Amino acid sequence: MIKPLHKTLLTILLLLFTYTAFSQTGDLPGADEKTKPDDKSNEGASSFKFGISYLSNNVFMGRTDTVRTPMVVPQVKYTLKSGIFFSGSLDFLPNKKRNKLDGGDLSAGYDFDITRDLSGSASYAKLFYSQTSTQIAAAISSTFNVNINYDISDIISPSVSADYNINKQGIGNDFFVNLGLTHDFINQGIFGDKDILLISPTATVNTGTQNFYDAYLTKKKLKTARRTAAQNALFTKYIIQLSQYALLDYEISAPLEYKSGHFIFQFTPIYAIVKNQLPKEVAAKISDQPSIFYFETGVFLKF
Repeated sequence: MIKPLHKTLLTILLLLFTYTAFSQTGDLPGADEKTKPDDKSNEGASSFKFGISYLSNNVFMGRTDTVRTPMVVPQVKYTLKSGIFFSGSLDFLPNKKRNKLDGGDLSAGYDFDITRDLSGSASYAKLFYSQTSTQIAAAISSTFNVNINYDISDIISPSVSADYNINKQGIGNDFFVNLGLTHDFINQGIFGDKDILLISPTATVNTGTQNFYDAYLTKKKLKTARRTAAQNALFTKYIIQLSQYALLDYEISAPLEYKSGHFIFQFTPIYAIVKNQLPKEVAAKISDQPSIFYFETGVFLKF
């Protein structure tokens, strides 16, 4: 039986799909669009993109569960010729026996170019999670994001991204700043004259507060945990630190994207080096891995 949350998400995504399927479409963007070219507007043309991706493990800012949590994520995105976009996604957990639909999100935003080499975007996302969700970020209710990318002579592209997350009632909000460096390698004509292969080695530093992690620990993983008075004092001491701004992790990734006609194939391996993680003696039921490797892969159609 589908719960109200599931019905709501499925209905909204179905309506979004129906609307965009009959909207104006444009050609695939050219190879000169360096930063996530499939997500940018195509010189005044609208576009519609939909597909499905697989995430090998649910990781958020270097934080993850002790149990690997893979996810299957269907997605849709409609971008107007002005750069305004609307998108939606659902989170399915294939390893769960019940309630496989674990959450989703609806987003709206604006992609813009300031100069030929300077671009950015601003967006708002409303997130939904089931009551039984064990995702690290399940306390997040909505997110505001602003990011800027600068292409320096086609050699390297530094970027800065800022997020303000509104968490569920009773949980403090979070603020993140993410710094990145990317270099793009582009090759055309792999199997066809118009095919494009894009590889973008990227280094990222994630910083911010961790109130979302406090909610995950105290309301999900350790809600019924028994501790001595000394353990409680130690636990409280470290939990207080989660509201402080800190370095969260370093990430090294190599997004690979191949385009052929309307098809887009993506594969992104990610290696995260975790910083300022809670020590294992505080909470044995959480992951204390110093580093995490995971990947995301997907196939999409864009018109």
